[in-house]
Amino acid sequence: MAGGASCPPLAAAVCEAGGLGFLAGGYKTADGMYQEIKQVRALTRRRFGVNLFMPQTGYVDPAAVEAYRGQLAGEASWYEISLAEEDIIGTSDDGYDAKLAILLEDPVPVVSFTFGCPSSAALAALRKAGTYTVVTVTSVEEAWFAQQAGADAVCVQGVEAGGHQGTHRDDPQADGTAGVGLLALVAQVREAVALPIIAAGGLMRGSQIAALLAAGAEAAQLGTAFLACPESGAHPVHKKALTDPLFVRTELTRAFSGRPARGLVNRFMREHGPYAPAAYPQVHHLTSGLRKAAAAAGDPQGMALWAGQGHRLARALPAGELVEVLAAELAEAQSTLKARQMRSAS
Repeated sequence: MAGGASCPPLAAAVCEAGGLGFLAGGYKTADGMYQEIKQVRALTRRRFGVNLFMPQTGYVDPAAVEAYRGQLAGEASWYEISLAEEDIIGTSDDGYDAKLAILLEDPVPVVSFTFGCPSSAALAALRKAGTYTVVTVTSVEEAWFAQQAGADAVCVQGVEAGGHQGTHRDDPQADGTAGVGLLALVAQVREAVALPIIAAGGLMRGSQIAALLAAGAEAAQLGTAFLACPESGAHPVHKKALTDPLFVRTELTRAFSGRPARGLVNRFMREHGPYAPAAYPQVHHLTSGLRKAAAAAGDPQGMALWAGQGHRLARALPAGELVEVLAAELAEAQSTLKARQMRSAS
């Protein structure tokens, strides 16, 4: 969860409770990422992970970005700020090489990747350094490619997931089409590759985790479920919006970043989503000031309120307690399933 939510206190609290906490490497400098790694190490001695964004190599039309800047002029006037004037067309690698170099020099237990698959050489180097690698995938094809490249596992992300869809290639032609749900996608990937599967997308209860494990996943990854935790770095307005009756549904939108991402439907999404170009991360940088101004004003209608489809089930529990509750729910669901199977067999 890039953007501040996956902060050291949250990652460490999850680790201490027996989960695998993750730091978001995205949207940080290489040194900023390393400083947070050191903070986690100071808070816990348990294993944790770091997520990196892969560099974006697709063509971005400068004219489309400038047209969207004009579309947002009214927002800038409303929040009394100036939109970024610097050239943002070339800012597409998120400092990937520098971050990877740090993780090879001072390894962490797990590194995952989003928006693509690293080279076979990079994955082999991380394995040699003792790091377990995970590649986020949204299709069978991407999972197969990750296996061929030498990843240790895949994180299968269903369309229900909050935040950005981790597709390896951003295809504007796919906008508005129905994505694949997590349960179906896990089953498809399970039959296509031999890698361990981590299931992700809209999971909020232990019973859902049990269903995914039964479908062939080895583990589950939860994001939105932890946004409301006190240790989360999400803005208080964002946390409150997760269960606010005003926000009844989520949608995939390019409005805030130029790449499909699922969030709570608000005014900004409705007004600007139809006009947002396929230009990531350029649109992300373009709207950064607007999002910060909306947050400072306590205005959820102008913020990127990333959330999965199960957001109304969010529980504002301490992260460690939430891990324990989820584990108990999982155990209960598995026990119930086992009992039913025994009754059926008899």
